Amino acid sequence: MNISSLTLRDLEYLVAVADQQHFGKAAESCNVSQPALSAQIRKVEDFLGLQLFERSNRSVVITPAGELVARQARVVLEEARKILTLAQATNRPLSGSFRLGAIATLGPYLMPYLLEGLRKRFPKLELLMKEGLTDHLIADLRTGALDAVLAAPTFADDGLKLIPLFHEPFLLAAPKAHELASKEPLRVKDLHSEDMVLLEDGHCLRDQIVEVCRSNRRGNFREFHATSLETLRHLVASGFGYTLIPRLAIATHDRLKNLVSYRQFAGKRVGREIVLVCRERFGRMADIDALAAFIRENLPEGVTRL
Repeated sequence: MNISSLTLRDLEYLVAVADQQHFGKAAESCNVSQPALSAQIRKVEDFLGLQLFERSNRSVVITPAGELVARQARVVLEEARKILTLAQATNRPLSGSFRLGAIATLGPYLMPYLLEGLRKRFPKLELLMKEGLTDHLIADLRTGALDAVLAAPTFADDGLKLIPLFHEPFLLAAPKAHELASKEPLRVKDLHSEDMVLLEDGHCLRDQIVEVCRSNRRGNFREFHATSLETLRHLVASGFGYTLIPRLAIATHDRLKNLVSYRQFAGKRVGREIVLVCRERFGRMADIDALAAFIRENLPEGVTRL
């Protein structure tokens, strides 16, 4: 075999099909016709002597061999992209396009404190933001669709680099008339799982709250779950139960302040660690370091720098 028979474009096509599980969508993402992409994939399979994809009229399924080849192709493409960043490394950091993901329970509450300052400090930065669930964002990070993610470290971190940023406390959010709204001191052991409302499955915050209550669970959590922190807040205000809310999500201008009481816990610190995540082989580590440093320097009140 002569490796020069394979091009980076061939590897891009292969990874696109592996990610999309569809030749048409992969061709569209690569700005090429489907017949041309299919022909190149077939060429790669013939060259390697392996079937990388199982094809049918309705679906494309990657084979075990295809999974291994696609994984290594991503590594090769990541290393190749570093060539394009060498010139940029001599310029000011955080210039050009940067794709940043943030978990849905953090992004809307942290980014307003950072965006104006980022624009002033890094005027050439084109920041592209995406909010979502942790698993979806980390999957996009691994495939190269995102450059970095702001998240709590609740995921498998193989192949990833985690940079600690800050600790964010969890506060109890309870109806004003609830007994926990005035209990002194308030401790985690006072929480009853059957009285709590949570976010729906998929939110790492839900899993973290369940973990907080593990040692003193006295029943099952309620089946009724919220899709966002704002819905969760309204459930508390309406008397459905109480919950834990990250500190940054508690706005001083909260229109529900007359209905919801926010309380800190006594004793052991309760909360989550927030990290900036990128791929270990990411070629723009100067940008990652600059962004992490900027966030640490511009943290809002209520959180603790790590």
